[in-house]
Amino acid sequence: MSAATSTMGTVAPTDAAADSGSHAFVHARAMLRRNLRHMQRYPSLTLMITLMPLVFLLLFVYVFGGTLGSGLGGGLPAGMHGGRAAYANYVAPAIILMAVAAAAQGTAIAVAQDMTEGIIARFRTMAVARSSVLTGHVVGATIQTLAAVAVVTGAAIAVGFRPHANVAEWLAALGVVLLLTFAVTWLCVGLGLSAKSVETASNSPMFLILLPFLGSGFVPTDSLPTAMRWFAEYQPFTPVNETLRGLLTGTKIGDNLVITIAWCVGTAVLSYTWSRRLYEREPKPR
Repeated sequence: MSAATSTMGTVAPTDAAADSGSHAFVHARAMLRRNLRHMQRYPSLTLMITLMPLVFLLLFVYVFGGTLGSGLGGGLPAGMHGGRAAYANYVAPAIILMAVAAAAQGTAIAVAQDMTEGIIARFRTMAVARSSVLTGHVVGATIQTLAAVAVVTGAAIAVGFRPHANVAEWLAALGVVLLLTFAVTWLCVGLGLSAKSVETASNSPMFLILLPFLGSGFVPTDSLPTAMRWFAEYQPFTPVNETLRGLLTGTKIGDNLVITIAWCVGTAVLSYTWSRRLYEREPKPR
């Protein structure tokens, strides 16, 4: 916090100066440094968002993997047969998406803490570009998410995940993860800004963690009951999961990449607009 405020003290105390491009970049960098230091000093949140997908990975591969892997049928990559090893390949992309969703939940909590602890009110009295506070949260969350995804991917490989993607496919998979991260992080920024308490902010993004379960992440959608199958096939995490799985394991992607881009870009734009409006509104007197 002190690093952020000391950096802000070097700029001219005018809204026009604060909103200029160069000052906004300096302010965003200071806010990013503040958020990274906060993550270092309080690593419990980072540990939590990494530990949860790891627990699900171990649970589904080692407890359910033998049975579920034998029932995948056409959901397996070419040349693979059923069993625990096959299920590790099938479920790993969904676990990666859970890591992204869990990190986004941490962003909602961090934003809500800023809103309820008075630091945002202090920033409003300073010549700080208003976009920089939110940008610092989003960039910091992206770094945190990539670290969590790297740990989860390494753990998935350790338990039997065997991707056979080339360099271009790995880069494309990283692009998909970044696009999803950007979209859900801005959504959780809005949820954090609209929450009345930190507890509310910690609960409101929970649906993002549940969506991979209600799609093609853990079982093929054609194995689900009719009503649930319809939801699973058209909810946003299913095309993202199918795209990621196709890039890493060679299953068919079809039009899922286009749908993924449309979902992520639409969510990011709407969530950014919503978040900016929530942040720029004047606080109500108590």
